[in-house]
Amino acid sequence: MKKIDKLILSSFLGPFVLTFLVVVFILLLQNMLKYFDDIIGKDLGWDVIGTLLFYFAVSMTPLALPLAVLLSSLITYGNLGEHFELTAVKSLGISMVRSLAPIFVFTLLITYVAYLANNYMVPKAALETYSLLYDIKQKKPGLDLREGAFYSGIPDISIKVSKKYPDGITLKDVIIYDHRGRNGNKQVTIADSGRMLTIFNERYLKLELFRGYNYEEGSSQDMSGGGNPSDETFSKTKFDKTEIVFDLSSFGLNRTDKKWFASNRIMRNMAELQLDMDSVNKEIKGQQLGIYNMQASFFNFHFKKDSVVMPKELKAFKRSKDSLNNARRKDTTKAAPPLRYELPPSAGLSATRKISVPQTIRPRDIKMSDSLFNWETNGMIITSAINRARMAKSQIQNLNTNIESYRYEYRVFEIQWHKIIANSIACIAMFLIGAPLGAIIKKGGLGVPVLASILFFIIFYILSLMGEKWARSEALPILVGMWMSNAILFAIGLLFLRQARADARLFDADFYNVMIDKLRQRFKLAFKLKSKTA
Repeated sequence: MKKIDKLILSSFLGPFVLTFLVVVFILLLQNMLKYFDDIIGKDLGWDVIGTLLFYFAVSMTPLALPLAVLLSSLITYGNLGEHFELTAVKSLGISMVRSLAPIFVFTLLITYVAYLANNYMVPKAALETYSLLYDIKQKKPGLDLREGAFYSGIPDISIKVSKKYPDGITLKDVIIYDHRGRNGNKQVTIADSGRMLTIFNERYLKLELFRGYNYEEGSSQDMSGGGNPSDETFSKTKFDKTEIVFDLSSFGLNRTDKKWFASNRIMRNMAELQLDMDSVNKEIKGQQLGIYNMQASFFNFHFKKDSVVMPKELKAFKRSKDSLNNARRKDTTKAAPPLRYELPPSAGLSATRKISVPQTIRPRDIKMSDSLFNWETNGMIITSAINRARMAKSQIQNLNTNIESYRYEYRVFEIQWHKIIANSIACIAMFLIGAPLGAIIKKGGLGVPVLASILFFIIFYILSLMGEKWARSEALPILVGMWMSNAILFAIGLLFLRQARADARLFDADFYNVMIDKLRQRFKLAFKLKSKTA
């Protein structure tokens, strides 16, 4: 590696690492704000929050890498141009394209790392993230007794305190309603004061109550149903101190099996997505084959010669399906010997006796009384035909609905398949924009480069969302919709590279002043020629 390559590469690595961390932090903060209401007040440990932040940060990698490449390349070549280092490089006979080579090779390495992250790390991180986030949403809020309000977070228990002291333990005027008996407000505990403690690793809540009463209402009806239900019993117990323990297991974070989330498209890599597309494609062909097979059951009397020809791909699918079914039958069943029945001599029947079969009715054998003019005879036939037509229409509509649903699912998987590659290739497109643009602007630091990076990243993000939406709705082919943003950015990058090679001054005021003066002179000359000819 030459010294010039080391100089350019070393000036790129520092801003790249810094901008990557800053971008990940910004995207992580923006993403966490969406789920802030679901996380706050759940009494989550720092280990759970740290795990959630880590997996969210990994999930932000597909967006962070292209933006970091764009911003760092802008800063690098802006600094080189501002300090006239690019001018010195060109004076040595090194072209602009040659000066881009070291960072371009490093960008190719980043692109490969982005592909590995998008294909392997991000699906696993998404699975861990959203499964954990689902469990956090299902978790009950932490134990929080508020003054003057009933707290019903503990199952079948309602607690109210008139005052809660700053130590978080001492309580004043405690009222507890116990609904575990499922018989209304018939068990009430009132205490003048109390203390609230959690024991056994916060799995149980222990209430120490002082100077109070325990009220309980009941019925004289026994378990067997005897007694008079109208005869109520009432008991009142006074205590100086009592202890009540409540189970807090419902406040724990119960983890759901990840297999219920693994089928989502963002949690699948390219190989798994390809298998999903193959499975969905087989389902589509199976539904289409079902439509063609309906001819034999619904149109067995009419249109025998006017049948719809089955496409070649469906014929091939039918042959493969039949061969697989035959192979499975041979593996699972054994050929059984043919059954032979011997007639006993007492039956008086000869072994060569033939069974008479009714002959097929020919059209000339039909009498005039059975013709279409006999409405009484053919009324049931017409009704049956109408019912069969309605049934055929209903089944065809159901099959078409299933086919559309499977096709939409196929498009979703195919879009995600292209998205994994497109987000990785975006690093190259962003570099082709950032490096030449920095050489043209010739401004380093975090001023103009940050504004330009934000502008092009917004363009990339909007084009990606629009292309994905149009591809999902079949307004555009999936290949065009998913690669539209990269194609447009590549075109812009090549335009900037051409201008950078020609030392264009696109962002200098003098450049535009000269252009405006030239346009004015042309307009004046055209106006003079027009006035002379007039």
